Amino acid sequence: MNIMDFNVKKLAADAGTFLSRAVQFTEEKLGQAEKTELDAHLENLLSKAECTKLWTEKIMKQTEVLLQPNPNARIEEFVYEKLDRKAPSRMNNPELLGQYMIDAGNEFGPGTAYGNALIKCGETQKRIGAADRELIQTSAINFLTPLRNFIEGDYKTITKERKLLQNKRLDLDAAKTRLKKAKVAEARAAQLNISQPEENNIMIWAEEVTKSEQEVRITQSEFDRQAEITRLLLEGISSTHAHHLRCLNDFVEAQMTYYAQCYQYMLDLQKQLGSFPSTFLSNNNQSSTTPVQSVSSPSVLASASASLPSVSNSMVTSGLSELKSSSGSRKARVLYDYDAANSSELSLLADEVITVYSIPGMDSDWLMGERGSQKGKVPITYLELLN
Repeated sequence: MNIMDFNVKKLAADAGTFLSRAVQFTEEKLGQAEKTELDAHLENLLSKAECTKLWTEKIMKQTEVLLQPNPNARIEEFVYEKLDRKAPSRMNNPELLGQYMIDAGNEFGPGTAYGNALIKCGETQKRIGAADRELIQTSAINFLTPLRNFIEGDYKTITKERKLLQNKRLDLDAAKTRLKKAKVAEARAAQLNISQPEENNIMIWAEEVTKSEQEVRITQSEFDRQAEITRLLLEGISSTHAHHLRCLNDFVEAQMTYYAQCYQYMLDLQKQLGSFPSTFLSNNNQSSTTPVQSVSSPSVLASASASLPSVSNSMVTSGLSELKSSSGSRKARVLYDYDAANSSELSLLADEVITVYSIPGMDSDWLMGERGSQKGKVPITYLELLN
């Protein structure tokens, strides 16, 4: 019975406190009650925490989109994570493309030019897929997890303490309001006592004022204590920024490693494909005198040039010998686009006609080309000398 009485009294007290806070909050919104303002430093810390939470969520979500563009896959991973189960391993897009290429190459025949090239491309795509998987795993551990821990851990604690601070402030302001009303009632009772003595009424309001003053002191102490707890938590946001900066550096490092791996894989692939350009040309029903398109990297150009058919090399060599012996210039048609690797070279467009000539001591694989006022080195394998 005593336990029941205690529970009823506690429930009534809690209901009274909740009602008091609700009344105070409503009157503040209507401008009918005064509000205790937080100090400027605490307000700035609260604003900084909200800003940190907002942008951390945006960065985290967009990073997830970057690492896994498929929304269905992201939802699946989220569900498995909430169920505390490991998501089933599946091929990512590069790996899937690579497997299709390898299967197609084996179907067409590894001994054929196209089949061989497909297999080589497929193997490279699978390596890129493995690098992509490593990037996702590293980024999740070193970048996304710390950001998520802040949102789901530290900031939730800050939100909880901030809500307690709000309640303590409402309790304080409600106590101040009751004290103010008690003092006004005491003053009125004192005035009425002059004409109609009612000593008991004055004593009642005096006791109410004393009780309200004590309540204000208690609520003020509780508010100050909660404000200090909240302030200490909020000052930890600076440490959070420092931690997230280190995580960001780890993320950048993971991206740099990934892109460097992809670049190296593709560079190796291009060198492999450039090892048999004449076969590619015959598969596309082109003349064996037409050179294979290549990147402007000097090492790849040299590889592609060295592997051109003997007919093409002899024709270019013959034309070049005539050009050198005449010490003059010739017109040449550009066979396909070429992007200059540096300022000493001249970019080319397919089918345009330029003027070319040789300079003593120049590399045998290059000529000087002119187009109007533009001048620079051009690779001979991209040109067809005109009569």
